[in-house]
Amino acid sequence: MHLLRVKINSDDYPTSRCYPFNIPVLRNTSELIFNKPIAFFVGENGSGKSTLLDAITRKCGIYIWDKPRRHVAHNNPYETRLADYITVTWANGSVPGSLFRAETFRDFADFLDDVALCDPGRLKYHGGHILNTLSHGEAILSYFSGRYHIRGLYLLDEPEAAFSPSSQVRFLKLLQRLEAAGHAQFIMATHSPILLAYPGAQIFSFDSSRIEEVNYEDTTHYRLYKQFFTDRSAFLET
Repeated sequence: MHLLRVKINSDDYPTSRCYPFNIPVLRNTSELIFNKPIAFFVGENGSGKSTLLDAITRKCGIYIWDKPRRHVAHNNPYETRLADYITVTWANGSVPGSLFRAETFRDFADFLDDVALCDPGRLKYHGGHILNTLSHGEAILSYFSGRYHIRGLYLLDEPEAAFSPSSQVRFLKLLQRLEAAGHAQFIMATHSPILLAYPGAQIFSFDSSRIEEVNYEDTTHYRLYKQFFTDRSAFLET
């Protein structure tokens, strides 16, 4: 374990009208305690899970690979400032890490491939492959298999976006090996009931008035999928 606690200092927010400071769950939650090396954030779109993941990344001093903004219509001076209003507690000092976003991975992989063409030794850090010669899902798994063997804190925003169900299971098996090695900690925002089924993981739900730790079977995602597969016809009629 590397990151033990995230405290949200909502009393100090500079505004209650603008994103992200107007998200109810991020106003009503005081702290999250991490006691397992694998933790998931789960909730509906817009519930705040990716927003908090981003803020934790920034607060931990982890670089965020992002595309430049080309439009100013949605400009918000508060957009990246949630990190200023959270406090993190480490087990034994800060560690390096990374933030994975499926939406920016293709551009990031292009950069990694360019570097590897100049320095082939770099390939070992992303699975031994030129990433963009692989399918999107295979490239992500290759990157994970190399990158996550380095000691650190790893944050992932919807890693299942490019994964087939079988690839999600392969990712779970990779997580098992990495957890057993004991060098890495993962915090993931996800909609996948397959990933959420990881044995022994912490699950933090953003679907109530405040963030709550819940059991797998109590997540909305599990109940929805169970209802759907139990009786698809009745489900679609409701």
